[in-house]
Amino acid sequence: MSKLRVMLADDHLVVREGLKALINREADMEVVGEVSDGLEVTATAERTRPNVVVMDVSMPHLNGMEATRQLRETLPETRVLALSMHEDRMYIRRMLEAGAAGYVVKRAMAAELLRAIRAVAAGALYVDPHVAGHLESLLTGQPHGPSELTPRETEVLRLIAQGFSNKEIAARLGIAVKTVETHRARAMEKLGLQSRAGVVRLALERGWLHEGA
Repeated sequence: MSKLRVMLADDHLVVREGLKALINREADMEVVGEVSDGLEVTATAERTRPNVVVMDVSMPHLNGMEATRQLRETLPETRVLALSMHEDRMYIRRMLEAGAAGYVVKRAMAAELLRAIRAVAAGALYVDPHVAGHLESLLTGQPHGPSELTPRETEVLRLIAQGFSNKEIAARLGIAVKTVETHRARAMEKLGLQSRAGVVRLALERGWLHEGA
């Protein structure tokens, strides 16, 4: 079985060394690259092709939000897991809106981080239990039931919340990218959602965190 390829983006060497030792001890994952500057993220990811990038929120020259946004535009198949000392809802929201598939705080146990890496690699949206309580007031949009949507619109929104791009969704569902865009626009209009953050909140409310949910 091939290992999960993980890249580390953190400006603290001690943190990277600790994460690398932790991850490389696991039989199903390995660190394939590391950077200390947000500007280096996309280029290094293009070279190493990680499944997951563990991304610090605060880095020099380019912060984790912008680095995540650039990476998702260039390599949409690569998942981003934010790992940060910040537990403020603003940071969580900005990382999710930028395209991160998960958020873990640095005070979390090692097992929590490993669980999060496996979860986002498998297509799940993972939020650290330490900050999950913020989500009710964190994400915009009003709660709506999936009964207002067609089955296809529901499936498209679920995959969007999990961090998949329109192209990836089209491939998974066997439909055209334009059709995905149409389903997405209609579903968001029906529910009054204005951003991916609203879609993520809906997914959290309805339990759409794991593939197949």
